[in-house]
Amino acid sequence: MTLPAIYLPHGGGPWPWVQNFGGPGAHDSLRGYLEGLASRVEPPAAILCVTAHWEAPVATVSTSARPGMLYDYYGFPEHTYRVRWPAPGSPDVAARVRALLGAAGIESAADPERGFDHGTFVPLSVAWPEAQVPTVQLSLVQGLDPGAHLAIGRALRPLRDEGVLIVGSGMSYHNMRGFGVRGVADARTFDAWLGEAVVDPATREEALRRWTSAPAARACHPREEHLLPLMVVTGAAGSDAASLPFRGDVLGVRVSAIHYA
Repeated sequence: MTLPAIYLPHGGGPWPWVQNFGGPGAHDSLRGYLEGLASRVEPPAAILCVTAHWEAPVATVSTSARPGMLYDYYGFPEHTYRVRWPAPGSPDVAARVRALLGAAGIESAADPERGFDHGTFVPLSVAWPEAQVPTVQLSLVQGLDPGAHLAIGRALRPLRDEGVLIVGSGMSYHNMRGFGVRGVADARTFDAWLGEAVVDPATREEALRRWTSAPAARACHPREEHLLPLMVVTGAAGSDAASLPFRGDVLGVRVSAIHYA
């Protein structure tokens, strides 16, 4: 069984633990999608989460068997710094990730201290609240080159046949000044382009490599770290069909999840 490769929005900060974060209903549609995610896929043996909230000089893998928590958000209620999502890590999966990257000529590193950042524990705690699936994090590579991240995904494609669910956690719109009314039109414009760009396996990698030429691209991503997990997921997709099982408003702007299967 080949597991899908999934790019999903993780929402704003520690939203599951802050009532009406971003306003009433601002995350309701996202919650519904994430709560149903586990039922959409075969139970994975492990999850590899490419998180928008970790950048390193080379592709770096978390290797702890018992990852801690990394509360990489600021100014939230005290209780959000006591949230726990105690999923185990998987040194074996981390080693396999590094082996696949090395076989493709891609430099990598290990980080035995890295805990789950909110790009990982926020969406996965909603989707897999039992925290039983071993989870490994993978960083972005500094410089945020689309082609390099597509190549990382291509190297990791075999994981999908080995029971590993590849998840890219980001946001298809991420302009902190535009959430709400200011970003509505730009988000819908870019989302429409993105939905069309990923459909054709023959052209989607090139389209994403040149994403900055898309309409409203920089208005939606002044800095592209929240889009780059999609590049890894797309590289891992091969020629699989794309679907968008979630297209909804989060914090007042349109964002999408993209599944390849």
